[in-house]
Amino acid sequence: MRYCVHVPESRVLTVAFVPGVTPGKWIRRWEERMPQCPLLASPVSEVDQVAILHRGETEMSFVRLPVDRAGLNVIELYAEIPVVVAPKDHEIAVFDEVPVAELAAEYLLQDPDLFPEWRDISDQIRAGTRPPLPAMETLEAALDLVEAGLGILILPMSVARQFSRKSLRARPVSGVPQPRIGLAWLEGNTDPVIEEFIGVVRGRSAQSSRQPSVQAAQDAAPKKVRGGSGAGKDGGKGASRVPAKSSGKGSDKSTTTAGGTTNHGTRSAGKGAKTAGVKSKGHASKRGRR
Repeated sequence: MRYCVHVPESRVLTVAFVPGVTPGKWIRRWEERMPQCPLLASPVSEVDQVAILHRGETEMSFVRLPVDRAGLNVIELYAEIPVVVAPKDHEIAVFDEVPVAELAAEYLLQDPDLFPEWRDISDQIRAGTRPPLPAMETLEAALDLVEAGLGILILPMSVARQFSRKSLRARPVSGVPQPRIGLAWLEGNTDPVIEEFIGVVRGRSAQSSRQPSVQAAQDAAPKKVRGGSGAGKDGGKGASRVPAKSSGKGSDKSTTTAGGTTNHGTRSAGKGAKTAGVKSKGHASKRGRR
């Protein structure tokens, strides 16, 4: 069964995503559940991942954390594996996983404060000989410098794969925090379409009662009316089958049924008489023997 949120015919949901995020599975689920509301997905750089929301150019954005959360709602989705990227003939090629301590002598082509675990052991920073970062406006430009042997980068594995080059090698690096991906949108935006997409990303089923589409369908469904008092399996015959409570020993027990009142006192009286008769016969026998 398909549930739908009513949306204007011109409504289009806009979603941005940073490099390394592959939103295809969420887009496919959205198209299955909400065919009346097309989704437009567009790539965005990490530099612009939050600003694009504040400028109103997109409604939601898959962001790489941390970000400035002022004015935003952000939910964390998953963690990524960090890797170090270096020229293919670099020493990292012999490792399956590189401890961050092995990179102390390297020149990191990124802000050291992004990786305090590396910053605190860097030979150049300790010696005060670290040169300033060269101009790099894009990730491709930074990879050009790595390819030229001028330094290394620490990237999410998904990004390293997306921008892989035959001349470079990437290996997982331990001892640094895992990058995380989140979904962000403007604070205070309670559009049901936004809430529906959040549910899709979080993995809620199409029948989940937390989905606005399901809630709308439940609200629109006719309410079931319960039968009046006294109605039962016999089609409204209002008499109860519960026997009346006895008022004491020997009193007649009566049961009210659909057909009338049945008196059960006769059976009790009969039993009493029979018992009395047995006792009387016994006494008479004793007198006869005397």
